[in-house]
Amino acid sequence: MRGTAETAVSAALEAIGRENPRINAFADVLGGEAIAHAQGLDREGSTAGPLAGRPFAAKDLFDIAGRPTRAGSRIRADAAPAAEDATAVARLKTAGAILVGLTHMDEFAYGFTGENAHYGAVRNPRDSERIAGGSSSGSGAAVAAGLVPFALGSDTNGSVRVPAALCGIYGFKPTYGRVSRAGVAPLAWSFDHVGVLAATLEDTAAALDAIQGPDARDPAADPDEPDPLAPHLGAGVAGLRIAVAGGHFATGGIPEVFAAVRRVAECLGSGREVEIPDSGRAGPAALLITSAEAATLHLDEIRTRDAEFDRFTRARWVAATMIPHAWVARAQQFRRRYRETVQAAFEAVDILITPTTPFLAAKIGQSQIEIGGETLPVRGTLGRFTAPFSFVGCPALSVPVPGEGPLPLGVQLVAAPGNDGYLLRAASKLRDEGAVRG
Repeated sequence: MRGTAETAVSAALEAIGRENPRINAFADVLGGEAIAHAQGLDREGSTAGPLAGRPFAAKDLFDIAGRPTRAGSRIRADAAPAAEDATAVARLKTAGAILVGLTHMDEFAYGFTGENAHYGAVRNPRDSERIAGGSSSGSGAAVAAGLVPFALGSDTNGSVRVPAALCGIYGFKPTYGRVSRAGVAPLAWSFDHVGVLAATLEDTAAALDAIQGPDARDPAADPDEPDPLAPHLGAGVAGLRIAVAGGHFATGGIPEVFAAVRRVAECLGSGREVEIPDSGRAGPAALLITSAEAATLHLDEIRTRDAEFDRFTRARWVAATMIPHAWVARAQQFRRRYRETVQAAFEAVDILITPTTPFLAAKIGQSQIEIGGETLPVRGTLGRFTAPFSFVGCPALSVPVPGEGPLPLGVQLVAAPGNDGYLLRAASKLRDEGAVRG
């Protein structure tokens, strides 16, 4: 007779077998290992706690002991197997969660649409003709389709929050350094975060509590043990100063995303608007530094195996190798100034509200979108509202808001570094008032 954990994992594996051919979320399904893990937990009676016996997925750039870490590429398909699990994966397993599979992604996490030239596009479970968003596309689709309750992703300039918004789930990028990146294939070391995508706020908080904390394997990890996040659920927003971000964050999107921001602000009792100067420059500066860091990291592969890259990745990284050092230095100088500007804004408010993405999920293969009479690139525009906050390491949570039509959208809540719990307090209020899904 099946125990609690085995029943949950078997149900997840059956759902994956049924739905994955339609949405292409999973790169690998770890059926045998997952069932064995679940049976072990059931024998030990270790099914207490918020994550015990819960199935989860991880983006295919997290190390899994005994398997190559492909990071969505052909180049890494024949890499040596990882010696041990990534810290975040290991901590979830320690908390009793069971890994059922690895999810598809944009190659080397460098993209926002989830359209991978090697392994195919991940399809949005809400409309299989549309993108799931990226680069944590498979993780977002797997959760939105109900295949797993939560999944690990990575977020450099929005790669957790964008698929969360387009798929209609929660996506949390914690403060830079709060979660170890040890055992996670890097894209841009000074930007990369590990994050969580989940169907419910409770699972979001529980997963983050399990994986956060100092780690000697990640020199960028915060050396102090952070406060648990789950207790912030239901704490309310009394005393929190909440404002809508104006200026850059109030332009360049379709009317529906700004209407959603207004609804969220009203629910949270906010009538203020705060503008962060120079935010329009933050995204381009972030992408310039990201490209330079990524191209440097992959320089040998660009020189020797360029034909094996996705053509979009190759073109952008070849161009990045020719970025003058003076441009990168100026972008880093601006980054320091912008960090001070954002810190000043958070002296006046505790939470800022913005759209997560400028538009809803585009069609697979769609390269351009029209916003306000202007034709813009889909790939280059999706991170308009997320990249400025990755640039300076702020925690950000995309909450799922019902759209005016069948497609979901996300509203982004942002706090100063270290104030991750504020976001859960605000999201709890939104959930309790019925303003968000889940």
